[in-house]
Amino acid sequence: MRHRRIPGTPVTLGALGFGASPIGNLYRVTQADEAAAALDAAWESGIRYFDTAPHYGLGLSERRLGACLRHRPRHEYTVSSKVGRLLVPNEHPDGVDSEGFVVRDDLRREWDFSRDGILRSIEATLERTGLDRLDIVYLHDPDDHWRQAADEAMPALADLRDQGVIGAIGAGMNQSAMLARFLRETAADVVMLAGRYTLLDQSGLDDVLPAAEEHGKSVVAVGVFNSGLLSRNRPAEGMKYDYQDAPTALVARAQRIAEVCEAHGTTLPAAAIAFPHTHPHIINVTLGMRNRDQVLRNVELSGRHAPGELWDDLRAQGLVRADVPAGTVH
Repeated sequence: MRHRRIPGTPVTLGALGFGASPIGNLYRVTQADEAAAALDAAWESGIRYFDTAPHYGLGLSERRLGACLRHRPRHEYTVSSKVGRLLVPNEHPDGVDSEGFVVRDDLRREWDFSRDGILRSIEATLERTGLDRLDIVYLHDPDDHWRQAADEAMPALADLRDQGVIGAIGAGMNQSAMLARFLRETAADVVMLAGRYTLLDQSGLDDVLPAAEEHGKSVVAVGVFNSGLLSRNRPAEGMKYDYQDAPTALVARAQRIAEVCEAHGTTLPAAAIAFPHTHPHIINVTLGMRNRDQVLRNVELSGRHAPGELWDDLRAQGLVRADVPAGTVH
């Protein structure tokens, strides 16, 4: 699997990454052996970038990821986690987490983008994973915390990066406008862009991708299936788009894109994975993976060829924006 370096840092990423939110019991229980099998399959398939966060299962994702990786050669893989949500004791547990993860709620999340909060969060992540360092640290969903995130959190991360404690720093969000500000106005090296540069939504072209190009920085694309609508060869009513039921018109558009993909000898999910790589500053696509079968399917899909003529055809039919970069996958 080819690797590309985040400019100005020692960190390199392969084309495909392992998103570890599902092994934190996102939406439903993932058994421990199922999670371990998924991580082993990823490793055997050549995946070497793994992304997690304290938010994912109130630390469960970090613990499971660390258990798999800590005995493997540390120089062979890259791990990112996130800061901004401290895990603290829950004084009033109800029994099950209320933020989408099927885990006990003995802990709760507490927003904290202060310097002290950042340092405490990283220390706790290292304890949960059992790793000696993190390669990338992202600010996690700082939408409502711009000032503290920009003025306290990013300088704290920059200090750790400059000391060689962290390899690269950035932010991860579901919106693109603030990510552009992080690239333009802070010391961020890389941002994680969720769902805003896909076959159905190219709004990242309005702000964050031009910012990456202007400043020579990198973007990791996640959410490329837009919550599921692009994950099957033939989209259908009832599938999700950005965490909600997809509107009928959007399902119809996804079906038209699928037909064009088939005409060019590929499938909708394979094209959905390939599409972000057509932009020169998107260096990785990370997909959430729950079990061995999902890993093997995603690896197979990511290895399929997507001809440049496919993107030309989608532009010509108005199915993607006219300013989507032309050419082949980088």
